[in-house]
Amino acid sequence: MAKRGAKSNGRPSSARRKAATPRRYIVTGGAGFIGSNLAAELIRREPDCHVTIVDDFSSGSWANITEACERRGVAFTGEVLPVSTRAWALPWGVDDFVDQTKPFAVFHLGATTDTTVTDQAAMIENNAGPSWGAMLGACAEAGIRLVYASSAATYGTPPQTARREAFALEAAGNPNNVYGFSKWLMENTHRAFVAEEAMRGEPAPWIVGLRYFNVFGPGESRKGKMASMAYQLATQALAGKRPRLFKHGEQARDQVHVDDVVDCTLAGAGLGPAGDKIRPGVYNLGSGKATTFNDVARAVREGLGLRSGELEVEYFDMPENVRAFYQDFTLADMSETKRGLGWVPMREPVEAVRGYAGWMKQR
Repeated sequence: MAKRGAKSNGRPSSARRKAATPRRYIVTGGAGFIGSNLAAELIRREPDCHVTIVDDFSSGSWANITEACERRGVAFTGEVLPVSTRAWALPWGVDDFVDQTKPFAVFHLGATTDTTVTDQAAMIENNAGPSWGAMLGACAEAGIRLVYASSAATYGTPPQTARREAFALEAAGNPNNVYGFSKWLMENTHRAFVAEEAMRGEPAPWIVGLRYFNVFGPGESRKGKMASMAYQLATQALAGKRPRLFKHGEQARDQVHVDDVVDCTLAGAGLGPAGDKIRPGVYNLGSGKATTFNDVARAVREGLGLRSGELEVEYFDMPENVRAFYQDFTLADMSETKRGLGWVPMREPVEAVRGYAGWMKQR
């Protein structure tokens, strides 16, 4: 990993920030659901900024970018590097690119995200391989703020699940699938890197990891089977089919609107209410509320304007191969997020799902 001099602490002075405007940003996975919304919001907030999207389009789409910008009344004015994050972040690539472009922040959302993938080597290599360490080193060396997507999948099924309690940060580390394990490995590399820097007497680098919980909202139409429960239920009903849930719909997840996810991700780079007064580290990013699938279904029905008895929910047994890695309950403890990033969720999940379903009906 690259070494840093004592002058680099990841927190540019006010004078340097003013001199560096308009700012430059890098968003890996920027053609995906969350990444495209994030890129568009950066342009909306800072019309003169330059956004570079790094995405190989294996699961993203150019249309996600343009549609996210359209929703915010802006046009995409940046550039797209159509390569995988892994290829871009190889030591001889990311170092030169960061040094040449000097971005204000890197938002690393690019990853293999399908939780049903069984190719363990590919998942770990793509998400937590050597390219991840290269990115950490390059950003720290250049004093660039780095915010990356971890996942609630790092928790697996902790004891809090049975008690239906919020997941504190320290409860993670025993994931149920290789996707969650790959995200846990990312966090391990992050922690080891920070500890190594501290042992050398270097200032703490600006690195923030965010454990995304169940994200829903505009822009997920191309996620297929990985789309949110709200999207899937609304899509079924709009097609004239009965929405389907595993018996008996009492499974509960922390559902968080994509706009909240974007807001908190920006806060992790010092672009939120707390400004530069944030504490780097790993944090939960959810709504702080567990919403049952029955409640999601009711909100969808209300948003679509369905009458009682019309397209009622159909319940079916959960397949055994799904049960092996299924999370019956998730709930983000958001207390440390508030303390460390100065950020709290703004959208109530049921109301947000209802509004989202209404938006889908209009579209």
